[in-house]
Amino acid sequence: MVVAVARIKFHLPENHSLKGKRKVVKSMVNQVRNRYNVACSEVSFHDVWQTGEIGVCTVGNSEPTLSSVMERILSFVETSCPVDVVDSRLEIIHMGK
Repeated sequence: MVVAVARIKFHLPENHSLKGKRKVVKSMVNQVRNRYNVACSEVSFHDVWQTGEIGVCTVGNSEPTLSSVMERILSFVETSCPVDVVDSRLEIIHMGK
């Protein structure tokens, strides 16, 4: 079994309230979940207006496949969401028997 975990940190330059941020983050998380069938959640910077971070996780049996899915998710967030990606990290974990 292979587990892929990604953290995507982003900046919302046009945002001026927590309510506005939560609207954008909720929409982004739901789109990523529905489009790629992965677990996704806001993981930090909950009380910061213009910065956020989401975590994405998926499980499979092929590292290249999971890496490809995570790269497509990052590309989707960068191109389709109203955020500026500041940093992203991907970790692949191989679970033995």
